Amino acid sequence: ANGSVVTWGGADDGGNSSAVSPLLTEGVVQVCGNYSAFAAVKANGSVVTWGGADDGGNSSAVAPLLTEGFVQVCGTHGAFAAIKANGSVVTWGDADHGGNSSAVAPLLTEGVVQVCGNYSAFAAVKANGSVVTWGDADYGGNSSAVAPLLTEGVVQVCGNYGAFAAIKANGSVVTWCGADDGGNSLAVAPLLMESVVKVCGTRGAFAAIKANGSVVTWGDADHGGNSSAVAPLLTEGVVQVCGNRFAFAAVKANGSVVTWGDADHGGNSSEVAPLLTEGVVQVCGNRFAFTAVKANGSVVTWGDADSGGNSSAVAPLLTGGVVQVCGNRSAFAAVKANGSVVTWGDADHGGNSSAVAPLLTEGVVQVC
Repeated sequence: ANGSVVTWGGADDGGNSSAVSPLLTEGVVQVCGNYSAFAAVKANGSVVTWGGADDGGNSSAVAPLLTEGFVQVCGTHGAFAAIKANGSVVTWGDADHGGNSSAVAPLLTEGVVQVCGNYSAFAAVKANGSVVTWGDADYGGNSSAVAPLLTEGVVQVCGNYGAFAAIKANGSVVTWCGADDGGNSLAVAPLLMESVVKVCGTRGAFAAIKANGSVVTWGDADHGGNSSAVAPLLTEGVVQVCGNRFAFAAVKANGSVVTWGDADHGGNSSEVAPLLTEGVVQVCGNRFAFTAVKANGSVVTWGDADSGGNSSAVAPLLTGGVVQVCGNRSAFAAVKANGSVVTWGDADHGGNSSAVAPLLTEGVVQVC
């Protein structure tokens, strides 16, 4: 709450922020992480980075540009893109993952309202509804195949591992790149012509929520692209969909949860099914597991046990009071109403926060 930042987990991946600690004692309003680095936006509009140098943790090449005016940061696997209040964008990190945007620089000097990253490319939505892409062409950095559809009317872009999906103001969806990852949506095209309000991705598939609460899925079947097994449960009432690497979890208006995709990684929630019939208000996924927060502040977990699907070690701390859960590759962190944090999952990925436990007993408002 005082705007300071506490980090833990793999030291080389951003868990050790000592190199920039004087800059993280106050004033931070947003933190964004990619594969091995973090970027924090401060209230004065400056950006602070740490972690894997090659993945954007070292922003010295653009340091003079990161001193003021920034309002949001977004990452790919190995790079960052930051939006300024004037709608311009600055990028840094691995060039092959979108850290070099020089090819489209004239299009990023103004008017950008959203930036979305997948594994190796970025897509920026401008105020006029057009989309600008850069980064690895094979991951969506080259959108020329659908360029005529991206000149106007786009209101949101979502990326998964190797593809992008854009929602237009008329409720239609445009997809590109990574055909096997959902970049080719021809199989469900008639269902994506109108009324789509949100799109969510796993590693290789997409799920779209329509205005009537139904869900349309496409992409790799093994990653949740085929939802036929639960289709009758997805015809109405869905208010949120969350994806991890291999599966999806949908929250319905009645507080129940529907899951599909790879059974071992959260697609099968039968072991906790009685706990997911009502009262769920949020679902969060990491790479292999899911966590659901219920209206009473309790938490339900399922999926790969070693990745946080089994939270029995901290179960007494998760029976109430949880207001937010965040997942990384193989662990979860829950923020409680009293400002304390509870972690579980793979210790090497942040599931063990004992090294900074005294700093996590109160005052925390967000975990990234």
